[in-house]
Amino acid sequence: MKEYFTDENVLKTLKKCEQSGINAIQARGDYIVMNWIELHRRQGGFLHWIAQTASEMHDVFQNIRVISASGAITIYHHGTKTDRLWNERKIDSVKEYLKSIRDTGLLVGLGTHIPEVVQYAEEKNWDVDFYMTCIYNLSRTPRESSIVSGVSGYEQEKFIDSNREKMLETIRKTNKTCLTFKILGAGRKCESQREVESTFQYIFNNIKPTDAIVVGMFPKYSDQIQLNAASVRKILEEK
Repeated sequence: MKEYFTDENVLKTLKKCEQSGINAIQARGDYIVMNWIELHRRQGGFLHWIAQTASEMHDVFQNIRVISASGAITIYHHGTKTDRLWNERKIDSVKEYLKSIRDTGLLVGLGTHIPEVVQYAEEKNWDVDFYMTCIYNLSRTPRESSIVSGVSGYEQEKFIDSNREKMLETIRKTNKTCLTFKILGAGRKCESQREVESTFQYIFNNIKPTDAIVVGMFPKYSDQIQLNAASVRKILEEK
């Protein structure tokens, strides 16, 4: 992926997204992404940027301010870090980061892979506008983001379909928008376009009309952008 996603190919991908009717991108708030966003805008690009905090930064509060100044429309607290603090029984410390996001004037999001985190935030009436919700609970056991740790977590990550129902139920119970991600199991449910479309259909049938899905794409071998956009249009037109 690093070999394919040169600056040139990233910009082509972002432009293709716009041409296919996609108007928003979810991406980390690190300097690599900020550079791509800037280059895209110089070429007339207009994608809205939903930004994740970059937990590897030495000062995440500073990271939040930099993301805000770089033109994101919203910032959400990195889900893996949220989950680590939940497992360490320090989840309330996340509120300081959420307050820092609110202070920028942007929409505030909370990312997690654990349904109970959303339930807790709802019970405590946390000041958030939306949740970034992983359809699979990858944090049943303590883990760290591979970008933060520098160690690939592919073999350690367990994608269990039975996890999906609990998160989907949690999503439906909150009246706040949820951006649902890893619906294709980080590439594990992409054996065919039929499987991709079936998964899209399943998720859209089980989330709220005000929710959305976030899907990673790697268009080296096929035009995943156009295929996914066409599939979603078809599904939503039939609903």
